[in-house]
Amino acid sequence: MIHPLVTQLRFARSEFVRCLDGVSDEDARQRLLPMNSISWMIGHMANQEDAYWGFLALGKRVHPELWELVGTGKPASTPPLAEMWTAWREVTAAADAYLDTLTAETLLTHFQWQGEPMKESVGTLLLRNTYHYWFHTGEAHAVRQMLGHPDPSTSLSASLPQFVGDMTQAAYQPATTAG
Repeated sequence: MIHPLVTQLRFARSEFVRCLDGVSDEDARQRLLPMNSISWMIGHMANQEDAYWGFLALGKRVHPELWELVGTGKPASTPPLAEMWTAWREVTAAADAYLDTLTAETLLTHFQWQGEPMKESVGTLLLRNTYHYWFHTGEAHAVRQMLGHPDPSTSLSASLPQFVGDMTQAAYQPATTAG
């Protein structure tokens, strides 16, 4: 059984994708200061998942180049949208193989970094990753508003979503059912 926190991460991912549906490469690469570009946000989220669920969990990265391009504290960039979506899809697919194995007990453990246990548990990193998606979903929504993307009352494919989407796949589950 998939742990409920993993289900919530996947829902946050799906809302991130829904927020960015229909965005063009041109719009995704615009940087409206002080915010980052949308393409950067996509790569940045892929980078975090690659670091947590690839490198720390499994000892390998799917896209190690993301760190220099979109890592925290690195110079701003406006990478191509298609490249960032490809990296994001590949990283999240690889991450899912690990995330599918998480149990309540595993979430209490700590990854090792430079020979020492990390301060935050696997469960806290999972929460951090989920909340990070919500942060950048809001930021991306703001960028889209500033770019003049239409509200959802229009039928345009690049219209902005409103509120939180369909939660039928991420409904509340009592903690006692977590694997």
